[in-house]
Amino acid sequence: MTEPNHSSRTQSLTGESDSNGGAEISLLDIVNFLTGAWKKLAIAAVVGAVLGFGNWYFLGSYQAEYVLLNNNNNNNNNNNNNSYALDLVSWKMLQKSLPNLAAQVVEENKAPQDQASLYRAMSNEQWWQKNVLPSYALSKADTKDLAGISKDLDAASTTILNLTLTASGSSKEQSIVNVRASAKFLRSGSAYLQIRSLLNGYESQTVSTAAELQQKITSTQIEMGYQQERAKSLEELHKRFPGGANVSGQVVDPKDSGAKYLPLATQIVAVNNDINSSKETLARLQKRVEQIGLIKAFIEQAIPLQDQTFDGLALDDQLLVIEGSLRSKLAKGDANGQELLDQLHSQLLAIQVRFTKGLEANTAPTASKKGMIKSTAGGLAAAFFLMLLALLGQRVWVSIKSGIAK
Repeated sequence: MTEPNHSSRTQSLTGESDSNGGAEISLLDIVNFLTGAWKKLAIAAVVGAVLGFGNWYFLGSYQAEYVLLNNNNNNNNNNNNNSYALDLVSWKMLQKSLPNLAAQVVEENKAPQDQASLYRAMSNEQWWQKNVLPSYALSKADTKDLAGISKDLDAASTTILNLTLTASGSSKEQSIVNVRASAKFLRSGSAYLQIRSLLNGYESQTVSTAAELQQKITSTQIEMGYQQERAKSLEELHKRFPGGANVSGQVVDPKDSGAKYLPLATQIVAVNNDINSSKETLARLQKRVEQIGLIKAFIEQAIPLQDQTFDGLALDDQLLVIEGSLRSKLAKGDANGQELLDQLHSQLLAIQVRFTKGLEANTAPTASKKGMIKSTAGGLAAAFFLMLLALLGQRVWVSIKSGIAK
């Protein structure tokens, strides 16, 4: 009874020994494989590194960097974000609008010569998030550390100090050309978007405001007709009853129900004051109508120019020429027209200054070729693992062939 148990136990130990031996052999195979193949792996890694470096050196692109300062146009140098060329809200709006404008430029084949590919890249919203990085007065870490100290710090945390633009190119010169072109589009495109908004506002005035003014003029004329009839009636009563010539010193609203018991002279003075007030209102409305006519004349010349170019700064210069032409045609002493054209002139100059002096660079763009370590390391790793896979595949194939032969 004991012998079979002893035999089975012996077989079990032998099986375990065989399995351990097989494991030891497998580990030895791996060690032997790496020992025999390390030279090949090392050569492959060196070749891969050389290829990666060569790819970076001969095919790698240059990257140019250009910094535009977000200048404060307020002479008081306060922290009011409205005095900067760009604040956080306006920048976020431009990030959404400029890609659409670039796509429109490409679609209408109005991109500058040899820059169509750059404009296609700028038509992607991700390009603006990656290649135009704003620098804020306070970082997120600074804001957390200084939280609650001053309200001025809250404004400073959203104040943009500068914009860093980056663009790539096949050569150093090309990358600099591309980054200058993207900076120019940032300024001219932003100016174009603001001018288009300005012209849309003026165009809507020529339609809605003109109709509203005409309605007010008609209502005032009707009311003044009633006032004149009332004055005529009161003067007739005064002729019939001349005894009430004294003017009351009591202040009473002529439209009040008790005003009819005031002395006739007082009522006549009051209604004539109302007539004069209506005449003044009509004169003001009429002057506003004349201003709307001047706006319409400006819009008729400005809209065709807006459709011809997407360069907002060039368009701004052209609109200033139109404004000057309209000013020269005003009658001498036409203060009403001068007021409107002065307002328009101020708005156009503000846009021009905002996107020229407000966003300007105090240093030239710099260009360099980056990514040498990344490219070299990538080539090294890729060649190493490819060689490793090739050697392992060869080893497996040899094992399969030997097993078939047996």
